[in-house]
Amino acid sequence: MPTSTTAQIIDGNALSRQLRTEVTQRAAALRGRGLPPGLAVVLVGDNQASQVYVRNKVKACHESGLHSVLEQYPATMTEAELLARVDVLNNDPTIHGILVQLPLPAHIDAQKVIEAISPAKDVDGFHVASAGALMVGQPGFWPCTPYGCMKMLESIGYDLRGKHAVVIGRSNIVGKPMALMLLAKNATVTVCHSATKDLKAMTLQADVIVAAVGKRNVLTADMVKPGAVVIDVGMNRNDEGKLCGDVDFAGVSQVASHITPVPGGVGPMTITMLLVNTIEAAEREANKP
Repeated sequence: MPTSTTAQIIDGNALSRQLRTEVTQRAAALRGRGLPPGLAVVLVGDNQASQVYVRNKVKACHESGLHSVLEQYPATMTEAELLARVDVLNNDPTIHGILVQLPLPAHIDAQKVIEAISPAKDVDGFHVASAGALMVGQPGFWPCTPYGCMKMLESIGYDLRGKHAVVIGRSNIVGKPMALMLLAKNATVTVCHSATKDLKAMTLQADVIVAAVGKRNVLTADMVKPGAVVIDVGMNRNDEGKLCGDVDFAGVSQVASHITPVPGGVGPMTITMLLVNTIEAAEREANKP
């Protein structure tokens, strides 16, 4: 089998840089009106991965000219205390976006906390009101990861109308919203998951495949029709400890027309879309009559 990659790489880092330039310009315009856009990031406990994610989010804010507040609390924080903090941030006019980093300690009901965030500041797009807005096509905030995937498809000029898109994974954070976004662009959408009988039969029909289950090699070359576009949302480690996605990149890149790498694909786009949502929230607030 040839070792040369035939698929074109959709570079998440390059697209992120481009979109962040736009965010920087929009942030400067708001600051010029005396309305600096602000994001509050709340971290409870000492989950190592969460600390890295949170640092990256705060850093991205500063680089793009957004005001960012990081609130760190011990794992012993009570649910009532966290809800009280969210309430304070909801009522803080300098904060336009609120992000509570998941997972939360076991004694805190994550959904309850998410529902406490004002939908106008729900830049993660996890609130039931945000999910409902996406469902019915009303303006709201789209979850950052699937939103980033849509931007990647847009960046290659891909027309989804009438195309068959297969989403592997049905999480509330990626799979379900991804399916709805693809549907809104007139794709025919199939959602596959752990109970799907014959995944290969589904993916072989697909013009676009989004793999989002968090399991290595869920998608291999024999499961992809030539010329398909493959978006890899997975974040795993291989036997050597290197980052890899849900897709067998070496094999699938021989068959697909376009593919996103891991790392450097969907990952950077997720944080970029968080910035876009925060700017959007600040602009909506600024443009209120």
